[in-house]
Amino acid sequence: MDTLTNDLSGLNDSEAAQVCALLRARLIDTVSRTGGHLASSLGAVELIVAIHRVFDTGRDRLVFDVGHQCYAHKILTGRNDAMETLRTFGGIAGFPKPAESVCDAFVAGHASNSVSVAVGMARARTLQKQDYHVLALIGDGALSGGLAYEGLSDAGDSGEPLIVILNDNGMSITKSVGGVADHLARQRLKPQYLQFKKGYRKVMSVLPLGGHIYNVTHKIKTAVKETLLPCSLFEDMGFTYLGPVDGHDVKGLTRLLGYAKELKSPVLLHVRTVKGKGYPPAERNPDRFHGVGRFCVGNGEPVQPPKPNFSAVFGQTMCALAQQDERLVAITAAMQGGTGLDEFARRFPQRFFDVSIAEGHAVTMAAGMAKQGIRPVFAVYSSFLQRAYDMLIHDVALQQLHVVLAVDRAGLVGEDGETHHGVFDPAFLDTVPGMTVLCPSSFAELRSMLSYAVYQVNGPVAVRYPRGGEGTYTADSAPAPACILRRGSDITLAGYGSMIDPLLDCARRLERYGVQAEVVKLNCITPIASDILLESLRRTGRLLAAEDSAPSNSVGNRLAAAAARAGIPLKGLALADTGPGFVTHGTVQQLRHYCGLDGESLCRKALEVCGHGNG
Repeated sequence: MDTLTNDLSGLNDSEAAQVCALLRARLIDTVSRTGGHLASSLGAVELIVAIHRVFDTGRDRLVFDVGHQCYAHKILTGRNDAMETLRTFGGIAGFPKPAESVCDAFVAGHASNSVSVAVGMARARTLQKQDYHVLALIGDGALSGGLAYEGLSDAGDSGEPLIVILNDNGMSITKSVGGVADHLARQRLKPQYLQFKKGYRKVMSVLPLGGHIYNVTHKIKTAVKETLLPCSLFEDMGFTYLGPVDGHDVKGLTRLLGYAKELKSPVLLHVRTVKGKGYPPAERNPDRFHGVGRFCVGNGEPVQPPKPNFSAVFGQTMCALAQQDERLVAITAAMQGGTGLDEFARRFPQRFFDVSIAEGHAVTMAAGMAKQGIRPVFAVYSSFLQRAYDMLIHDVALQQLHVVLAVDRAGLVGEDGETHHGVFDPAFLDTVPGMTVLCPSSFAELRSMLSYAVYQVNGPVAVRYPRGGEGTYTADSAPAPACILRRGSDITLAGYGSMIDPLLDCARRLERYGVQAEVVKLNCITPIASDILLESLRRTGRLLAAEDSAPSNSVGNRLAAAAARAGIPLKGLALADTGPGFVTHGTVQQLRHYCGLDGESLCRKALEVCGHGNG
């Protein structure tokens, strides 16, 4: 095998195993240099190869759930050479992306939606009288999301031919009971049994009373099985259940997928895999290698040692607060490590709650806790919080309950790209009645604002902070709602959170052109802290508001509206944001430049506002 982009349909089992070995080596080598989601992709290699042996993903629709395990698929669909650019600016994305290849059926970056998408595609196929197969590849973790069960319920009831592949790499879905259950599971996966079942169906379909006979025998078989096996959730939903099966047996997987393909009904194939398979460091530490930076292949150690970051500071602060207050609890939705709560979980296990991938449930559970006198803090990535908007309004805000949201990954997050940038929460959180939104720009401010949110704010409150470490600004201006970091008379530069460093850089650059900029830092963006800003605008008459968030209902728009209501005539106005679309992937520095949010770009905008042309 001299290439990893060949058609796999003609491979024999030995050649398929060779392709798996080549793919695994390629993944380890590539991700060691680019970073990315390694453990998930390693665990799905044989599964991806088997799918490509049986199906044509250029026509058949393979829907990934989240897409962390899609790297082998990308290699096998003409992007092997492009893997060198994985997650880099201008390169290929770390998630499925139809714009890259017709073989990527659907964008996937958040969990639990694949079955719903697959049902939609299957129904579209039927309505359009077309002929192709639809598969949903979902991990056991994604089954903790309620949307997955909504999709499964409808898919099984629909009768539409589709295949749901459950990639189970750790969580037991249906517990087997004793030796009888194990024996029957093995028997129904034997080639002889599958061949007999196919032949029996075929014969019964042509006999005059075959349909009636088949229904009777099927009911008898089901009744017998249910006396020996626990109730199968998936079969009750209407699926033909196959499994569990070894997810690293490419020969067996190929055979079962071929069988599932012929059933022409809802099928669920339960596959057991090992996350990080084939790379010992990833097998030993699958969580650490789920999303990893550049590392040394020999020992798995990172090329650069980890630096202090906002998530870690949040976790440390939570531990300090919990030590003093027994009412404080921490909640996460399957992101314990990512949100910095490992130490909290170790020290305060009775007050730590991981609800799995269920952000809506987490918010509503927090509301129940708050109603009974607990102080809940829900740590969640900005882009994942989007799933809980309804619960924020109905379950928290309606009763003005004191629920604290620790909104991690706020703003541009870097290499994960469109699906993970936290650029929408400033807008949608502002629409929640009674909400307070605080924006620290330094570690010190995160500590102060988190404590302030827990003990000084009434009702729902969010503390939003960026991914990674702090910049050159390390001061603490909390709890003031706003402050002036730099005096000036020609233009007001306003921003919050991680945009403070670019704005201070912009002010220094403007000095070279004789422009004195006043930098106003907003610590609270909901309700908008406008008094200090308005005083500044009365002096300067010009405004440049910068934020790494979407323009709709942006803070900049709200500031401009506040100036208009106050009767302040502006001689110049510019709003710098991420724009109305979705921002691609790359380093945060590259993306700031791309969006016009770095110091140099902001300086050019400010000069235009001040009437200096392009400088």
